[in-house]
Amino acid sequence: MDTIRLDESQIAQAAAILRAGGLLGIPTETVYGLGASGLDSEAVGRIFQAKGRPQDNPLILHIPSADWLEKYCKGIPPAAYALAERFWPGPLTMVLRRAEMVPDVVTAGLDTVGMRCPAHSLCRAVIAAAGVPVAAPSGNTSGRPSPTTAEEMLQDMDGKIDAILDGGPCAVGVESTIVDLTGETPRLLRPGGITLEQLESVLGHVTVDAAVTEQLKEGERPRAPGMKYRHYAPKAPVTVVTGEPAQSAAYIAAHACAGDGVLCFDEYAHLFPGCTVERLGSAERPEEQARHVFGALRRFDGTAVSAIWAQCPHSEGMGLAVANRLNKAAGFHIIYAGEGEA
Repeated sequence: MDTIRLDESQIAQAAAILRAGGLLGIPTETVYGLGASGLDSEAVGRIFQAKGRPQDNPLILHIPSADWLEKYCKGIPPAAYALAERFWPGPLTMVLRRAEMVPDVVTAGLDTVGMRCPAHSLCRAVIAAAGVPVAAPSGNTSGRPSPTTAEEMLQDMDGKIDAILDGGPCAVGVESTIVDLTGETPRLLRPGGITLEQLESVLGHVTVDAAVTEQLKEGERPRAPGMKYRHYAPKAPVTVVTGEPAQSAAYIAAHACAGDGVLCFDEYAHLFPGCTVERLGSAERPEEQARHVFGALRRFDGTAVSAIWAQCPHSEGMGLAVANRLNKAAGFHIIYAGEGEA
């Protein structure tokens, strides 16, 4: 299969690929997605084949506006419309009760489905032109760092999918926030471009699922993408070092070997001579870190590093999303650099 590259002048061609059951790389504000018609079970099945994705890992349905919700969900709570009014279009996925027309392959057999209205205007235009919701996980080989440019997606998907619609680099850089609205209390399943604090400004208290900060236990079923499996990982093993930035930097400087990779805040990049250094951005700017984290992890794969050390931000605001992605890339191999450690 020859994967073609489309631009904003070729919306009709991109939409035709989706309607015909093909696979299309789609730009969003978070990361590039691997899209198929969410009502076509065979097309959705090919997403799992192209990514090497486990079948029990549910997908998200992307729609162009909130008024599509009632077509594909039932028993929609008022909280969903309140969130949509505040944050849609945007990097927020809501888990709701699915309608019968949503195929089991999309939901991994669950009675719920994740729904999202992306902020990227090109993405919404393609979905509207296709006239179907688009099921789309991130457009990477399963387990690898997510792509934030069309070029990065081509590295993993060239020859496996019909086309990629190039919408430029992604503005947010990490996947959407996922909040489950089907229980008594809203539950954060994955942190992302909408922060926990922003959710609570609309919903009140939001429970943070244990899978945000630790590995899902053996036998537990994921209720949303990114909960169960090792994700976002480069080829070399990653060790995350958390704590105050100066302390985590000192710990890495004391323990990293020559030739190791180091993913660090800009302020500490000078501390690691002899290492391959990638910068996350300023320690004070988690939004900048989110835009850089996946590209930096991917770039290590083009080097000879056999181990990677990563500084981890605080868990407030967007820092929670960045920390979550780093911890999953490391398989939750986390070291706390406390007072007096080096």
